[in-house]
Amino acid sequence: MELQTLTFIIVGLTFAVYIGIAIWAKAGSTNEFYVAGGGVPPVANGMATAADWMSAASFISMAGLISFMGYDGGVYLMGWTGGYVLLALCLAPYLRKFGKFTVPDFIGDRYYSQLARIVAVVCAIFVCFTYVAGQMRGVGVVFSRFLEVDIVTGVVIGMAIVFFYAVLGGMKGITYTQVAQFCVLITAYLVPAVFISIMMTNNPLPQLGFGSTLSDGSGMYLLDKLDGLSTELGFNQYTDGSKSTIDVFFITAALMVGTAGLPHVIVRFFTVPKVSDARLSAGWALVFIAMLYTTAPAVASFARVNMINTINGEDGRGIVGEQAPSWVKNWSDTGLISWEDKNGDGRMFYSGDERNEMKIDRDIMVLANPEIAELPNWVIALVAAGGVAAALSTSAGLLLVISTSVSHDLLKRSLMPNITDRQELTYARVAAAVAIMVAGYLGINPPGFVAQVVAFAFGLAASSFFPAIIMGIFSKKMNKEGAIAGMISGISFTAAYIIYFKFINPAGNVPENWWFGISPEGIGTLGMMVNFIVAFAVSKVTAAVPEDVQDLVEQIRFPKGSGKAQAH
Repeated sequence: MELQTLTFIIVGLTFAVYIGIAIWAKAGSTNEFYVAGGGVPPVANGMATAADWMSAASFISMAGLISFMGYDGGVYLMGWTGGYVLLALCLAPYLRKFGKFTVPDFIGDRYYSQLARIVAVVCAIFVCFTYVAGQMRGVGVVFSRFLEVDIVTGVVIGMAIVFFYAVLGGMKGITYTQVAQFCVLITAYLVPAVFISIMMTNNPLPQLGFGSTLSDGSGMYLLDKLDGLSTELGFNQYTDGSKSTIDVFFITAALMVGTAGLPHVIVRFFTVPKVSDARLSAGWALVFIAMLYTTAPAVASFARVNMINTINGEDGRGIVGEQAPSWVKNWSDTGLISWEDKNGDGRMFYSGDERNEMKIDRDIMVLANPEIAELPNWVIALVAAGGVAAALSTSAGLLLVISTSVSHDLLKRSLMPNITDRQELTYARVAAAVAIMVAGYLGINPPGFVAQVVAFAFGLAASSFFPAIIMGIFSKKMNKEGAIAGMISGISFTAAYIIYFKFINPAGNVPENWWFGISPEGIGTLGMMVNFIVAFAVSKVTAAVPEDVQDLVEQIRFPKGSGKAQAH
């Protein structure tokens, strides 16, 4: 069966499942819309959390980054996994005990201030829109290739699907949809990885194949082969890093603490009945996340070896353009691969120096990997369905955060306290619909490739939410003035740095111009430090925290009991 037909069938079936679940799990109250009624089993919540967590950046772009950057790409792997552990162990149980289902709700009540709540709402919307831009871009990349439509049309299709199950089902619909999406995305990621690992190393476990000898009879280890190819073609050695130690540290830290401040992940811990279930679902989620994250370096390495060999040929002289493999032609039609015959010899050549004639978008590597390895069409179609599932699952979670921030935190808790439960639910759905429109625009006009855009979102979360949350839990002395000043200064500094180097002066985005050698992807860590410093300085010269709030902080530091999330 032809690839496009198979893709329509497999992707169409997954869409039918997602929509069916949304209809079955339609939210009938704000409690169901915001936290799925608080009754999701820990294993199911672990799957949903993993799907929420493993976005298009994890599925589509992370292995592509590692494939192109080698050792340097490991910062994304370390930062995102380490951040989830930090969130699960240090923050989730305490926030669950507090009993509020949104980050702005926690900040507004902990810092006894409507202004703090509104600042947190603005930060949440800013972070989520930055993040969701990467997800919608991922949807567009998948559809542009496998449904043979342009990226704009692909994004619009993704918007329509997310609109249906996010607006109709809320958190209840999203949770059970994400369980299905996890099953789709993890199967789609592991199946081609196992196939290619067997083909290249005779080892069925990609995690072990990554460190095995090649099956071509050369006796050479996979990574040695990559190091040799990389240096021969003018790239940095694959297993050596070119980034400065300080930038590696700051990017990793920004991704870690940004993870711990991501509102769409935090809210997942309010969908289970008890605090103990929150801990259990966090553990299950870590197991499910590890299934993909431990496989990503192997997928990156397999893809890079195969890509170089198929473009440059086994003799390393390049291949005649008319004889280019089908995957090159297919992805060229999307505009994500281009070839310029610089020397006029009619041969394609890929390298890291002036000989290079190929421009290859790093976001295609996971999606193109089965085609490059000449796997069956059904595997290629399955990967397309997995990429869409990863992008849509996270998009839905982010859009829900935006809608709840507007309807619950901004309207119900601040501007319109007398609205009914039904009115609040209506406003939440309207806010979600508007958010989808904005997200679609950002997906069509993204500020960078998928993982890079997501890294910016993590930096913004690190510089705004993480200090406010961590101080709100572990410091009885932190007052509202300090928290507000810290959030505003942290996110303002980080956003200004990113905007300057990415939009105002992109030509100057080089290590020589960065502050202390810190890239825009890592500046969130410095923004976090600014937040902490400003918050503590302001809190020292302003009024002390009321006694009842200090008692509240003392209580949430001992997360015993159910701490049931309440809508009002």
